[in-house]
Amino acid sequence: MEIESVKKIYAGYSGVYDALFKRFFHPRIKHALTSMDIKAGEKILDVGVGTGLSLPHYPRTSRVVGIDLSGKMLSKAQEKVDENNYSHIRLFEMDAMNLCFADNSFDKVFISHVVSVVPNPYTLMAEVRRVCKPGGEVVIVNHFKSKNKMLAGFEKVITPISEKIGWKSDLCMDEFISKADLSVQRSFKLKKLDFWSLLFTTNVKESGSERVSSY
Repeated sequence: MEIESVKKIYAGYSGVYDALFKRFFHPRIKHALTSMDIKAGEKILDVGVGTGLSLPHYPRTSRVVGIDLSGKMLSKAQEKVDENNYSHIRLFEMDAMNLCFADNSFDKVFISHVVSVVPNPYTLMAEVRRVCKPGGEVVIVNHFKSKNKMLAGFEKVITPISEKIGWKSDLCMDEFISKADLSVQRSFKLKKLDFWSLLFTTNVKESGSERVSSY
């Protein structure tokens, strides 16, 4: 799916996204962020912040940058920032496959329900690994093709529907981990029969010269 198509789909959902998807997405988002042990002063990148379901779970002592491709989704997130005086959070409209940040800018990166949406998940992950510091934590919440025969059959049936709402249902976790060159510390689902997985990974890479980034 092309970038402009993704923007169009999520612009259409912006006004009803929380009502439609909060009950499905929020529990995993909350669990992931509360498990990240974000410390005072750490800089966090939230990739695909959307309407801001993740925002209440960031400590006010951290520095958070949220990005999303959809300006209309971001406007809903900005409302949450303004209403709650989240002075530690800044939001930017940005393509996750072409991040406008210097190398090694962030201590941790959170990616929620994005990997199956972007045209190229491996370009996305290359950018994420570039802007995350060596040894930093990258946490991913996403749907991957199920190994459970019953769920896999259901996924096949709903593939045409999932494509219309902007995400792919056939991304294999093992293949994704291998191609994205991820060092996975743990992966799990909140429920046995769950469509979404949580991946906690460490950004293993060679330290290069860091460029100064201000945001």
